[in-house]
Amino acid sequence: MSGLAPFIDSHCHLADPAFAADRDAVLAAAWESGAVGLVLIGESLERAAECRVLAAQDTSRLRWTAGVHPHDAAGFDGVRDDERLRAAVAEGACALGECGLDYHYDHSPRVQQRKAFAAQLALAAECGRPVVVHTREAADDTASMIREAGAAGVRGVMHCFTGPMPLAECAIEAGWYISFSGVVTFKRWSDDDLLRAVPEDRLLVESDAPYLAPVPYRGKRNEPAWVARTLEKVAAARGVAVAGLGLAACENAARLFGFDSGIIPRR
Repeated sequence: MSGLAPFIDSHCHLADPAFAADRDAVLAAAWESGAVGLVLIGESLERAAECRVLAAQDTSRLRWTAGVHPHDAAGFDGVRDDERLRAAVAEGACALGECGLDYHYDHSPRVQQRKAFAAQLALAAECGRPVVVHTREAADDTASMIREAGAAGVRGVMHCFTGPMPLAECAIEAGWYISFSGVVTFKRWSDDDLLRAVPEDRLLVESDAPYLAPVPYRGKRNEPAWVARTLEKVAAARGVAVAGLGLAACENAARLFGFDSGIIPRR
């Protein structure tokens, strides 16, 4: 990794079937590109169980989460799923999520989305775990729920964040983090002000692999190794050195998700 900017991929779906054939090679490529850690996202309880098995193979560099995605909120059972989420936390899940609100696709009724999200926020408060939040076209409701959760001591990250700015400000005020993905490298991206607005100590980077591959890999299956491209874009927009920003983002991810600081190179 010598000479490469370090990073922690704060959000990747490495248990996805898209990686079934070459998962080990994908991990090797990530380490070779500068990654010092990965957060494996369990966007469903079934996928979380797979993430737990994968993370056990490298407990220093891999963390995993467990949650119920807003797309699946219609099937959320407040008793059964609460018990299963508690079990995941007891087994080592570093965060709850991916959870949140998605009013773009509306795969689940909005009232059910809010119910499932609220339940996971409440459990996060009780268990002392952060949350990984997906939000799309639901800024007002997301902001309201983040304010309430933040007041209860819950911390989390707005994953794959693209705006709006007031929601970022709300999250930061609540003590949360903002994570940027390969979307910020796309030709249609036009909000570098947002990339500059996030304080250095609240900024994360992610792949969201296998989705949202950054330029110049658009249209391909995304990989954690390509977070380096996103980091380069964010650093350029902020006018700072890539290596320094990478280290800061690593420290932020370690603080939020419980990585040992020993995996992060010294400044």
